Amino acid sequence: MEKNNHTVTEFILVGFTTDPKMQLVLFVVFLGVYSMTLVGNTTLIALICNDSRLHTPMYFLIGNLSFLDVWYSSVYTPKILVTCISEDKSISFTGCAVQFFFSVGLAYSECYLLAAMAYDRYAAISSPLLYAQVMSRRLCICLVIYSYTGGFVNAIILTSNTFTLNFCGGNIIDDFFCDVPPLVNLACDVKETYQDVLYFLLASNVITPTVLILASYAFIIAAILRIRSTQGRLKAFSTCSSHLISVTLYYGSILYIYSRPSSSYSLERDKMVSTFYTVVFPMLNPMIYSLRNKDVKAALKKLSRFT
Repeated sequence: MEKNNHTVTEFILVGFTTDPKMQLVLFVVFLGVYSMTLVGNTTLIALICNDSRLHTPMYFLIGNLSFLDVWYSSVYTPKILVTCISEDKSISFTGCAVQFFFSVGLAYSECYLLAAMAYDRYAAISSPLLYAQVMSRRLCICLVIYSYTGGFVNAIILTSNTFTLNFCGGNIIDDFFCDVPPLVNLACDVKETYQDVLYFLLASNVITPTVLILASYAFIIAAILRIRSTQGRLKAFSTCSSHLISVTLYYGSILYIYSRPSSSYSLERDKMVSTFYTVVFPMLNPMIYSLRNKDVKAALKKLSRFT
């Protein structure tokens, strides 16, 4: 095995199992999930682009979330499918760094975008008459640009710090993608400065948006409580329910993985949680934002009549 990052030319992704039959089952499962992810998100994007009733700030952000999820899922799933049916489990050092970079950048971008969507819901409930003016097209575009910029700037920082570590613990990654915990397990010189960078990025890219989301919902709850009718309160809250589900599932799994000390990592258990937010969650988002949404259902029925 290679002894440090200067001689490591590739890593071996262990994946989920070495049982050939189980690998075939996983291939079928992941292929199905990935297909549903692509179909669900691209359909939602098409509906938002083609139906004028969905040309609102909320759906603009949802459409960008769907675009992000297609890209996000594509960082992982094709490689997972290859490793399931191929005896070659290797990924080059450069390929691992590239996958890591896009993984981190897209994950952080989604954190910021979900925070922007929380502000959108606050604007819609607290100032319904001024909603279109508050959430102008220019502001929506800026929020999306800031989300991607913040995500990928921080990805550059984390990737450069991670792939200059000395990987003297071998080149076998006990996971299905290049991620921080298994890579840190292979490094022999994880300095305190690296841990500081890791916790700083976690705080700035996950915890800070979480605080912003919680603050937004505190104001949302206060605005809902000022609504006199029970029906009005329920209607206002229902507009936030889909976003709340997304935030809970996504932030919950990410915080579970990355907010714990390295001594408490359990790679087998963490694989399952990582699979959820990297592969399963992008498939669920279109369902979350469409199954209970009358406008999206109406747009889908309209589209089906023309096809």
